[in-house]
Amino acid sequence: MELKLAVADYSFPLLEWEQSLRLAREIGMDGVDIGLFSTGSHLRPDEVLENPEASAASASTALRAHGLQPTDVFGIPGSGFDQNAVNDPDISTREKSAEYFHRILEFTVRCGASHLTLLPGVHFPQEQKNDSLKRAAAELEWRAQAAERAGVKCGIEPHLGSIVPTPEEALQLLELAPTLTLTLDPSHFIRQGISNELVLTLVSRTSHVHVRGAQEGRLQAPLRDNSIKFERFLESLNRHEYPGWMTVEYTWIEWERCNEVDILSETILLRNLLRATQEKIASSRPGAER
Repeated sequence: MELKLAVADYSFPLLEWEQSLRLAREIGMDGVDIGLFSTGSHLRPDEVLENPEASAASASTALRAHGLQPTDVFGIPGSGFDQNAVNDPDISTREKSAEYFHRILEFTVRCGASHLTLLPGVHFPQEQKNDSLKRAAAELEWRAQAAERAGVKCGIEPHLGSIVPTPEEALQLLELAPTLTLTLDPSHFIRQGISNELVLTLVSRTSHVHVRGAQEGRLQAPLRDNSIKFERFLESLNRHEYPGWMTVEYTWIEWERCNEVDILSETILLRNLLRATQEKIASSRPGAER
């Protein structure tokens, strides 16, 4: 497996967007995940998705100028996880969510990214959780198929507060939506005290990876306090011949106390750890030069 490292543009919200691109290149990253969030991203989805073609052309020009590849487009259509969720029981809201998807997929294709990350939806309390899950699966499956036809992998990020907060529930969703893949972020599971071994059951369906330090009770933690077994994680990705990118995704936001970590320093430390770990794994293979 080739270790392809990227950073998220939304890791550095206090910089201008092109400054975040320049920083990504200066710290040795080859790619950038583009966030399109209703709050908290450099690029505003209401402006970008009003004209996806022109917005994508502008973004592509900026990325090329800094020698970077667009590694993922991550879309969050609301200020809360339930706002414009893919599995909202209200059909008019789902139609609005579908329109959002078509526009963000066009942006993804036109800016040259081959991966799109969406949220999986939530459990709506007025109905049984299984009904919310089945509707999420149906909505996400047609999106994944549409993305595949356009040459884009579509993955969802199982996360705290979603319809699939655990590996078991994520696998249940994937069984119902066979074209769908995962943007795997171990921190959302480790934060809940879920074992590294259980997280690794998701690797075979993973098309994009987010990494940062985490520990039980802490979604984002400095590496000195980290509980994610990155060597075991990389070994599993290597065994599955994972072809995608690994994005170092420290974020500076108030949610889950994520603004209590030195984002830049931890990004560089984790970059170094991943490179050293992958080199160790590669050198230990039979036939590797020593």
